Amino acid sequence: MRPFAIGLAAALALGALVPAAVISAPKESKDKPKVDAKAREAGMKDAPAIMQSLNAGCTVTDARLIGLDKKTATGYYEVACQDSIGFALIAKKDTPAQAFTCLESNAPAADGKPSALACILPGNENPKAGLKPFVAKAGVACDIENARAIGSGAKNSYFEIACKGGTGYVMQTTNPASAAGDVLANSCLLYEEGANVSCKLTDKAAQLAIVDTLTAASGKTCQVKDKRYVLSTKTDNYFEVACADGKGYMLQQTAAGGALARTIDCAQAGFVGGGCTLTDSVAAQTEQAGLYTKLSTKGGFDCQVEKYGMLPSPDPKKEIVELKCKNRPDGAIAIFSTGPAVIYDCLFAELNGYRCSFSKQDSMFPRLSADLKAYGKGSCEVSGVRLVGRNDNEGYFEVACSDGLPGWVMSYPVNTPNPKSKEILACSQAKGIGGGCKLPTNASKKS
Repeated sequence: MRPFAIGLAAALALGALVPAAVISAPKESKDKPKVDAKAREAGMKDAPAIMQSLNAGCTVTDARLIGLDKKTATGYYEVACQDSIGFALIAKKDTPAQAFTCLESNAPAADGKPSALACILPGNENPKAGLKPFVAKAGVACDIENARAIGSGAKNSYFEIACKGGTGYVMQTTNPASAAGDVLANSCLLYEEGANVSCKLTDKAAQLAIVDTLTAASGKTCQVKDKRYVLSTKTDNYFEVACADGKGYMLQQTAAGGALARTIDCAQAGFVGGGCTLTDSVAAQTEQAGLYTKLSTKGGFDCQVEKYGMLPSPDPKKEIVELKCKNRPDGAIAIFSTGPAVIYDCLFAELNGYRCSFSKQDSMFPRLSADLKAYGKGSCEVSGVRLVGRNDNEGYFEVACSDGLPGWVMSYPVNTPNPKSKEILACSQAKGIGGGCKLPTNASKKS
């Protein structure tokens, strides 16, 4: 995911929007500003309806009238919201009201003086805490340490949030900001420093400190030499780490919990953002191919691995790998773990829930032809195959013969590497198995 440009207004000097004749900016004082009872009464009378008109998802719990400009029929209010950030409001007669979060309205004026629209209600004392519902809606792990308003566009508002531990996000929500609407949080590492949208509350070094934590959790022996942010998806963040011994890994972190989800060797990480760039991934892939050659041979499948591909594994202690071989046309699906390897050639991989992509279907034909020959059906050179189905104990393949004569249905045990055929049935005998034979040369003939 790359940084994107968005049109937004700069942080507003909101105090400039309030005529001096209406209100003066609060004076600096060690004491907290007091909320006038009459101002609160007037605010609670008018502000809830204004907020409702904005569809900002704010249930008003407190409000105050900041000031009135009778010449322009404009009222200025502050509201505190239940389970959301508070707002400063500008409501002019016969004109849609405007709402600015307290993070925006608290920003000093252009001359450095306090804003005339600064939030002072008790419920708005800590505006950044009002972003907690937004963080929860975005689904990221962040204990907010600091926050600021970046700006707003016609439809969206943007905030930076800094989290305890050094991570940070740019958060996008609706304008006015509402946790009831869409909320998206992207890692600060996605944005270039000094860009239109960027992070100022954290730096890159602090952001990348998480890589050390994730590396330690991986269980890999790795003295961190270099590290980088790679990309984010809706559910995960990816980082690359290079180790002093020349090895490297891609670290997958859950966006919601912030924990390490998976450690991927650079030799296997080509599917993540173009793969590793801090280490020699070609050398790593060559080394890994050599390892898989040894493991597959030891597991009883003679394969000089030319190419390999990783498949999702439900068990982090197991690798499920498709193998393409230099020395044979038929590949395999191999399951490597601390115990003996389990290897299914591409024919029986499909029977056991895997599908090969490197090997062509016709590479399976010699194996099937040999099994037919063992049953005295050597006149059939297999020219087509279809997986009919399986149950808990066995699976069925329909085969067609190259001479155009009727083919067969062959049964094999499941969950068994290199299985022997249990039974061979003529298509006329197999009508009750998965609807019978359907390959073109079998469907129109009786055997």
